[in-house]
Amino acid sequence: MNICYYGRMRVDGIRKDNLAMNNFLKKKAWWDSLHTDLQELLMESFFLIDALQSPGKLATSQARLAFRDYAFVVFPAAKAYEGFLKTLFLDLGFISKEDFFGKRLRIGKILNPFLETRIREKEGVYDKIVEYCGGSRLADTLWDTWKTCRNLLFHWFPNEKNAVDFNEAKMLVEKIINTIDLAFKECKIDRVEQ
Repeated sequence: MNICYYGRMRVDGIRKDNLAMNNFLKKKAWWDSLHTDLQELLMESFFLIDALQSPGKLATSQARLAFRDYAFVVFPAAKAYEGFLKTLFLDLGFISKEDFFGKRLRIGKILNPFLETRIREKEGVYDKIVEYCGGSRLADTLWDTWKTCRNLLFHWFPNEKNAVDFNEAKMLVEKIINTIDLAFKECKIDRVEQ
């Protein structure tokens, strides 16, 4: 039986392809710059994906049908994305250490390109990203990923179905990884975990 450690969690019987996925993450240029807890959260999403598609675990077709919503697969990665964004904005000087360590900073608010102008100028980071990168591509991608992989997914709205199936959940986790790739490349981050 294979034994793998996901952060602090010991897991027996992990498939080799999931171990390869963790190696995939560890080979990312940004991996070592992430806080350890954010690394663990990303690995937890991949663990859930593996557990749900591995024969003999939770992956029977009946088990797949038992869940109406697979947002729980995305949540650890979305939480890691939030931590990544806060760290990115701190490293770029867009937020203060007080904002970073405080409990009041709302990523959905400061990243929102549709904030009214006076709030956007005072608190927003969207325009700062556009200026820093010389265009809106990254800022739009960061916002879209936040909105689709975190905000819309984890809030309930009447008359809207925000549930995702298993394949959509996997795609959202992949979208988070791709967005971190893009941000790391575009912002030329040079950071060592503190």
